[in-house]
Amino acid sequence: MSDVKQAVLIAGPTASGKSALAVRLADKLGGVIINADSMQVYRDLRVITARPTPAEEQRVKHQLYGHVDAAENYSTGRWCRDVADVLEGLGREKRVAIFVGGTGLYFKALTGGLAAVPPIPAEIRASVRGRLATEGVAPLYAELLTRDPKTAHRLMPNDRSRISRALEVVLATGRSLSDWHAHGLPPLIDATRVAKVFITCDRKELVGRIETRFAAMLHGGALDEVPALMARDLHPMLPAMKAHGVPWLIRHFKGEISRDEAAAGAIMDTRRYAKRQVTWFRNQMTEWPSVPAEQGQAELERQLTVLLERGTISADPE
Repeated sequence: MSDVKQAVLIAGPTASGKSALAVRLADKLGGVIINADSMQVYRDLRVITARPTPAEEQRVKHQLYGHVDAAENYSTGRWCRDVADVLEGLGREKRVAIFVGGTGLYFKALTGGLAAVPPIPAEIRASVRGRLATEGVAPLYAELLTRDPKTAHRLMPNDRSRISRALEVVLATGRSLSDWHAHGLPPLIDATRVAKVFITCDRKELVGRIETRFAAMLHGGALDEVPALMARDLHPMLPAMKAHGVPWLIRHFKGEISRDEAAAGAIMDTRRYAKRQVTWFRNQMTEWPSVPAEQGQAELERQLTVLLERGTISADPE
């Protein structure tokens, strides 16, 4: 458990306004923003993953953005190790840690711990990925139902990433992912000592935000970013190669579809992802208050005040 005395957690679907809220709050509290988005860690993809702008990064301190090469398969476990290092520094500096992002598993690991799964051998990962590419997800899910039914029943049958991950774990270790979860790493932050919100947004408004943002990405550098990534000839199953918009723009640059078709496909994928984010948090993080972005700061400040009054956190850690 870290020595950070005050922490704020801001989650929400993509394009909901959570990053702007984090900047405003960090400005007011003198806090440091810590990335909790699994795609914004990749340095190759500033524009298309909607990482904070250089102006925002100058305004307040940001950590764990763009620090990973796209050739790497960045994991939740590694994120936890990186966060532990960041929190150690913030504990010495007596600064507020403000986590913001849309990756639910990051927040769950942060406050609830994580399975200490050992590294998966490259040959097993390559075998599972090869089967996923050639056979599709259905046979892998059927095998997972046999080998690790508890985990399989918690997953959607078309969840390619989590199904392949769970199957890799049981094939590599002989233990189910559920078993690893039961004997994992401890949480990094005490969940009873944080202020937290899940940012909501009207569905129609969120769709409009997603469309507007992707258009801005196309005019703001994404059309240079994706060809540069293509030139690296990375494995298509790497997380960075599956960032929303990247596969569609790759198809466009290969001459398979028009730019408008690529934009439409990317927007549809992003809309579906936003819906999954909302569903995941609603089911997995039931104790999180849900508020619109414009009410987020007031709600977080209210929670911090309550924690201060209870003596759960201290306004002056010294």
